[in-house]
Amino acid sequence: MPDLFRLSVRLRAAVSPARGALVRLLSATALLCAAGASVNAAPVLLVEADTGRVLEQQDAGKPWYPASVTKLMTVYVALNAVKEGRISFDSLLTVSPLAASQQPSKMGFKPGTQLTLENALRMLMVKSANDMAVVIAEGVGGSMPAFVEEMNDTAERLGMAGTHYNNPNGLPDPGQITTARDLAVLARALIYHFPEQETLFRIPAMRLGKVVYRNYNRLIDRYPGADGMKTGFICSAGFNLVATATRGNKRLIAVILGAPSAVARTEQAAMLLEKGFQPSWSIFASAAPTLNSIQDTGGEPTDMKPYICGGKRKELASENEDDAIFGASGTATSYATQAAAAAGFSGKNPGAALLQNLPPSMPPVDVFIGPKNAPLPPESAFPAEEKKPTAAKPGDKKAHGTATASTGTPPKPQGNAAARPNATLSNSEKMGLKPQPAPAPKPAQKPAQASADKPKPKTQGNGQDDSAPAQKPGG
Repeated sequence: MPDLFRLSVRLRAAVSPARGALVRLLSATALLCAAGASVNAAPVLLVEADTGRVLEQQDAGKPWYPASVTKLMTVYVALNAVKEGRISFDSLLTVSPLAASQQPSKMGFKPGTQLTLENALRMLMVKSANDMAVVIAEGVGGSMPAFVEEMNDTAERLGMAGTHYNNPNGLPDPGQITTARDLAVLARALIYHFPEQETLFRIPAMRLGKVVYRNYNRLIDRYPGADGMKTGFICSAGFNLVATATRGNKRLIAVILGAPSAVARTEQAAMLLEKGFQPSWSIFASAAPTLNSIQDTGGEPTDMKPYICGGKRKELASENEDDAIFGASGTATSYATQAAAAAGFSGKNPGAALLQNLPPSMPPVDVFIGPKNAPLPPESAFPAEEKKPTAAKPGDKKAHGTATASTGTPPKPQGNAAARPNATLSNSEKMGLKPQPAPAPKPAQKPAQASADKPKPKTQGNGQDDSAPAQKPGG
C-alpha cells in the first residue's frame, strides 16, 4: 500500500494539471482495492474509429444492461430503412397508445400526434425520448416486435455477438444486454455506414416551440473535439455513454458503462479520450490490438441498482444529476459514490482542465409536429390537463399543491415561481402557454392562498433522460 501512494505522489508531480483527475482515479482505485471492495470493475473501452485498434479496455466483453444506448441501434435500423428506400425522413409517423404509455424520459405527446421521421430521430437523440423510440419502431418496422427482430438481425450481421434486444428504447428488461465491445462495433458502423448523418449524433440542443431541450451528452461543446454519440441510464446499468471525438485526422470511440453518476461518466470519458489523443501517455496497461480479439465473457450482467439507486442515497440517481453523488450527510454512500468522490468526481472539479465551456457548435435545432410543409402548433401534441385544486381543511398547515413525483410530499410555497423545477410544470406551461385560471373556491370554504404569477419557462434543462422513480428510467 505505501508503494501505491508513493507512486501516486510521483505521478502527481510528473503529469500536467489536465491529467490530475486521472491520478486521483488511480489513487481511489488503490484505496478501494485495499479496502476489499466487492463490486467488480465496470467495462471501459477506447478504440480508434478508423482502424478498430483498441487503445484501452477493461472487461469490454462483459455483459451489461445497455439502457438508452440501445437507441443507437434504433437509429441504425431507421437510417438503413431510409437508405433502402423503405421510408423517407419526411414520412409521417403516428404516436400510438403504446408509444404514449412509455416511461420517461419522453416527449409526452398524446396518441394520434403525427411527426416526421427526421423530427422523431432528433427527439430520440437529444431528449432520449422513449416514446419516440416506439414511434420510430412502429413506423419503420410496422410493429414494435418486427422492428426489434430487425434490431437483433442487424446486431448479428454487424458481429455484435454479445448483444440482444427486447425493446427499442432500453427501458429495464433482464433480457436486454450488450457489451462495451459490441457498442464500439455499432458506433463504428454508424460512423462509416451513414457518414452523411453525422450531425444527428452531435446536436447540442433542440427547440420545440419556445422550449429548448439540451443534449444529455455533456461532452458536446465541453470537451474539445467531441462529436457524438449517446448516453444511457437505468438503475441496474448505472450511467452509460458511447462517445466520439475527433482531433485532426484522428477519431476515437470511448465506451463507459456503469459509471456512478452523470458527472463521473462525463469526466471518465474525457480522461479516456484525452489518453487516446496522447499516444505517449502510457500509464495504462497494454490492450488487445483489435476489437475482434475481445472475447465475450458470458454470464449474467452486473446489477448496479444497489450501488446506484439503493442504500442510503437520499436523492435517486437520475440522468441530470450533475452534482448529486453524495448523500445528505455530505459523505459518499456506496462503493460507486466512494470511488467517484475519492477520484475527485464531485461536480465541483469537472475532469480538471479537460472540460470547458466552449462556444456552441451550432444553434438549437428546430423540431416540429406535423408534416414538413404544414407544421402544427406544438401545444396541439400534448394532452389537455384539468387542474382541480382542493380547498384546505381547517387547521391544515400543509401548503396547497400537487405532490411531487419523486418524493410524494407537497411542494413548499413558492414566493419566487422562477425557481420552480420543470418537473412540476404542466405540459401547457412547458410550451410557454398561459395556464388556465383555476375555478373559484366554494364560498363556504376558505380559499387557498393565491400564488404569484409564474414566468413562462424558456428552456428545459436535463430534465430526465433517465430520471424519475427507480423503475421509471429512460435513455
